[in-house]
Amino acid sequence: MPAADPIAAAVAAGGDKQTALKAKDFKTDQEVRWCPGCGDYVILNAVQSFLPSLGIAREDMVIVSGIGCSSRFPYYMNTYGMHSIHGRAPAIATGLAASRPDLSVWVVTGDGDALSIGGNHLIHTLRRNVNLTILLFNNRIYGLTKGQYSPTSEIGKVTKSTPMGSLDHPFNPISLALGADATFVGRAMDSDRKGLTEVLRQAAEHQGTSLVEIYQNCNIFNDGAFDLLKDPATGAQWSIPLVHGQPLVFGPDGGACVVRDEFGGLRIAETNQVDAAQIVVHDAHREDPSYAFALSRLSHQDLRYTPMGVFRSVQKPVYERMMADQLEDARAEQPADLGALLSGNDNWVVA
Repeated sequence: MPAADPIAAAVAAGGDKQTALKAKDFKTDQEVRWCPGCGDYVILNAVQSFLPSLGIAREDMVIVSGIGCSSRFPYYMNTYGMHSIHGRAPAIATGLAASRPDLSVWVVTGDGDALSIGGNHLIHTLRRNVNLTILLFNNRIYGLTKGQYSPTSEIGKVTKSTPMGSLDHPFNPISLALGADATFVGRAMDSDRKGLTEVLRQAAEHQGTSLVEIYQNCNIFNDGAFDLLKDPATGAQWSIPLVHGQPLVFGPDGGACVVRDEFGGLRIAETNQVDAAQIVVHDAHREDPSYAFALSRLSHQDLRYTPMGVFRSVQKPVYERMMADQLEDARAEQPADLGALLSGNDNWVVA
């Protein structure tokens, strides 16, 4: 049988192993080297401050990254870690989680790393429901290679690689994850410390693959991409807070809300123009992902109507546990025989 889940084990043990840990214990002696003002600093600080609350020993945690600005993360975390191959962090982390289910395995990636060269690996990790926590930093640009458009850049984006404007329709990472039937999908803002910490907490406690899209400002190559949501004067107008069991009401004085449309999807309405019974109550635990998918489609490229929080959190069998059970059943039915395995059932002699 697979080893116990590290978070559950820590809680059962009363967290004795980690009671003295603080944020500083997760910091390394490496100089943090991102551009001054980069949103990655805020995310790093939030993660380091949050991790002690999980009660997991640092030697039981591994952070795997790919290539990109965000992928420098393992250097700055005083845990085990690996700066791996472009786009392949989910595949490497899958192997680790499957072979060592006693570890808490995290993936840190960016919109280019995860959704371009790594898109295939990401969707298969999500559909398999491997016990990983994936942090996807989305700044809508390639920052490490100096400002080319990325898979999440808006149509018409003028960059060094698209001087006349991008023609590509961008990915919606939340929609993509839900389309792959991910069991946990959330979104947070780098500058929203409270909201980011809450989504991270729920993601870390989830059994299975958790994907958290984090809006992260690249102040050098795509500065201000999320100002509409960050500005106190406009943020409340367009951000839709997702709180399980609460009506989807937002905007100044709750003037806007989410209701069903005539085709079964979702739309925005003025709160005073609809009956209270028509307002959708958020259900993050709904098994059918179509509701969460409809929520993800409320976002426009100008960032109007952007849901923030946990879209979906459901329980399904975890990949590595099913794999371990299958191996146990195979051993019980037929003891291991290396010679038989090498020769196989189909063999022949070449004259």
